[in-house]
Amino acid sequence: MNTPVISLHEINKIFDNGVRTQVLFDINFEIYPGEFVALIGASGSGKSTLLNLVGLLDTPTSGRVLIAGRDASTLEEDERAKLRSEHLGFIFQSHYLLPEFTIFENVFMPCRLRGDKWNSESFNRVEYLLQKVGLSDHRLKFPYQLSGGQQQRAAIVRALANQPNLILADEPTGNLDSQTRDVVFEVMRELCKQNNQAFLMVTHDTTLSVAADRVVTIRDGRIVAN
Repeated sequence: MNTPVISLHEINKIFDNGVRTQVLFDINFEIYPGEFVALIGASGSGKSTLLNLVGLLDTPTSGRVLIAGRDASTLEEDERAKLRSEHLGFIFQSHYLLPEFTIFENVFMPCRLRGDKWNSESFNRVEYLLQKVGLSDHRLKFPYQLSGGQQQRAAIVRALANQPNLILADEPTGNLDSQTRDVVFEVMRELCKQNNQAFLMVTHDTTLSVAADRVVTIRDGRIVAN
């Protein structure tokens, strides 16, 4: 039986900025290797808070977040950062490529931050990913020289460079036209299946969510469909 790449158990999140507000209630769900999951819900439903918890960018008020068998909610920040860099990749609505670096330098940066050198294994992995998304011939260009869709494909490669177990995608196609959106989505789906990596994608786009393996719906801080 597959072991989940991430498990959330009885997660509650309360913010207290003078007014105590609970935004997540008793959240339980798991994501498995090779699974492409869409997270949907109205604005204010708790999607962003949940994604921040899964991405170890925040901690729950109560409950457990398990990644690689470790309860991340009990770790110190440096340990959480290490767990995040080793097991998680991030794709955002904006590509956040650094303009002063080439595409190859941008996508290789997570490897460098993790301590990888310019070794052949890391180099070949990034070259392979660039080829898969159609950017091999653009790897020495700068971000401004690429189209929006190409920039977002570079952001996908950057998220995958460290071979994470789980990629978190926050409205990754929100700034793209429908044709480019479909191309970018298919790239993510193909790489998910090919590499047996899990994706959790937040989206308002029903065209994309219905094509996911599973749709998790959150409403008023509670998962109502999983």
